[in-house]
Amino acid sequence: MLLRLPTTLSEAQRYLAEGAVPVGGATLVWALWQRDGFPEQAMSLRALPQANLIGREALGAAVLLHQVDDRVPEVLRRAASTVGTGAVRRTATVGGNIVGSTLRCLLPAALVLDARATVLDGDGAYETDLAEVVAKRHLLLGLRWRDPVVSGYHKADGEAGGEPPLVVATAVHAGGDGRHRLLVAVRDGYEVISETTPCHPDPERVLRGLDRTALGSLPAQARDAVRREVNGILEALAGH
Repeated sequence: MLLRLPTTLSEAQRYLAEGAVPVGGATLVWALWQRDGFPEQAMSLRALPQANLIGREALGAAVLLHQVDDRVPEVLRRAASTVGTGAVRRTATVGGNIVGSTLRCLLPAALVLDARATVLDGDGAYETDLAEVVAKRHLLLGLRWRDPVVSGYHKADGEAGGEPPLVVATAVHAGGDGRHRLLVAVRDGYEVISETTPCHPDPERVLRGLDRTALGSLPAQARDAVRREVNGILEALAGH
């Protein structure tokens, strides 16, 4: 197997056209390749500058999960820190987790940041939403978002080999009119639901707004977790 390491977008685009298979940290595909056979060409973005950005409002797809630190918002940092073991986080990439994994541990965090994705195909790089990235399994170059006022993340304890643990991600964003909006994303099993509602000093009013969305149909345990996290993020907003 020939591993391609593009340093420019034009090189990456050419390797894609030649049939190179995108690979992140290979934590998910290596066992499949050993079983089914290796492709003639694979491509890693680890040498591509655009895929290695880490900042308050940007994160590259080739960044390793253990490199996701306090340069990014809390919700994304905490999401990355809870993926797998330390050994996995030193190998797995942001892009591989969001596009290649069925768990998509970083997806709820990216959704509450209202992140936009930059992807690459045969026609070049362009920006799209996360729903399209997940559905069409695009080659992800990176994520961009507006820095939230506050954010939070909760991941329930899970059992090895069991169902994916419940995840509740939250973030509050300031609008151009000075008003705040709360974004909440929940991973329940393999499904991820995200909703938004205006913030209000009365947490019960905010929770009633969320109950009128798809979040209101979650199981009781998940709704209780959402309630706790929303109360916590509104307290953090009040003290900000």
